[in-house]
Amino acid sequence: MDFTLDDDQRMLQDTVLRLVERAYRFEQRRAHAAEPEGFSRALWGQAAGIGLLGLAYPEADGGMGGSAADVMLVMQALGRALALDPFLPTMVLGAAALRGASPAQRARWVPAIAAGDRVLAWAHEEAAQRGRLFDVSTRAQRVASGWQIDGLKPAVLHGDSADALLLSARVEGAAHDAHGIALFLIDARHAGITRDAWRTHDGRRAADIRLDAVQVGADTLIGAAGEAAPLIEVTVHAGIAALAAEAVGAMELALELTVEHLKTRVQFGVPLARQQSLQHRAAEMLMALEQSRSMAMYAALMLDESDPAERAKALSAVKAQIGTAGRFVAQQAVQLHGGIGVTEECAVGHVLKRLTLMESEFGGTEHHLAAVARAGGFVAAAA
Repeated sequence: MDFTLDDDQRMLQDTVLRLVERAYRFEQRRAHAAEPEGFSRALWGQAAGIGLLGLAYPEADGGMGGSAADVMLVMQALGRALALDPFLPTMVLGAAALRGASPAQRARWVPAIAAGDRVLAWAHEEAAQRGRLFDVSTRAQRVASGWQIDGLKPAVLHGDSADALLLSARVEGAAHDAHGIALFLIDARHAGITRDAWRTHDGRRAADIRLDAVQVGADTLIGAAGEAAPLIEVTVHAGIAALAAEAVGAMELALELTVEHLKTRVQFGVPLARQQSLQHRAAEMLMALEQSRSMAMYAALMLDESDPAERAKALSAVKAQIGTAGRFVAQQAVQLHGGIGVTEECAVGHVLKRLTLMESEFGGTEHHLAAVARAGGFVAAAA
């Protein structure tokens, strides 16, 4: 299959890489993290100005109509920057989830998202889920004004700075049933919502979000009540594909920094790069990176797979590969840097933190390996 970029994709890639080089350098990252919301709203506006925030939304709704490959290119560039901004929930998960929204909902939300005026957070995971996509205990019940929601959504990335929450809640059935889940898009500052904010291990921000008798209108419901499971699955698959591309960018950064360190660090009168054993370790990092790059491309392609079971198996295989490779590359980078690799001033330590947290998002490696095994393996047996 031909993965050659067309002219528009090369232009997109160059534009994002220029933005990253100018505004998202590692030296600037600490200043961005110190902003009140944990990222720079000024740079968020610049990203909106070049069309990034509306990239994955349809043109008819006010977006750019970009493909999964376009999103892959952007997320890979952002991965190299270890960006702190809520690109994943706003640009990727929001675009996937709002496919199920009504025309009126899309007309209300998409232009504001694309303009950088609304930041989204994905409030679906719960403490008991452990990768089980439909284990939802947060409850929504019909009331005269629409819906009343009660529950707790822990560790919602960017939940403290979000303007709106893509929030799942159960309207019927047991806590683990796929049927009976609804998806809402609600104002994050709505009465009854409390947000306990904290900083994650990799420098991003998150919040534990509690909903106590939160009353929202019927127009906040996306799609039909109780039928959101397929939409949630599609949204998570889009998130896994984007996360895979972001991880590739972070691994690229780790390898480049490590090779540069081996070339310049002199020990016993010769550069470390002259030691064959260290050359072998760098080569193993490169192989893990290239395998992950291939899987990130595969993930982008499989988002269009019409068979939900095949798509789920493919994205689980991608997540397992990315988790394993990311951990290996980051750990090797830190070890080859030595003690300096775990200091705040050294970027590879931050890569390790970021890839470690990425491995746990949307289900960890062991969960996805088990999912692939239950599906009969990554490569189906011949008939």
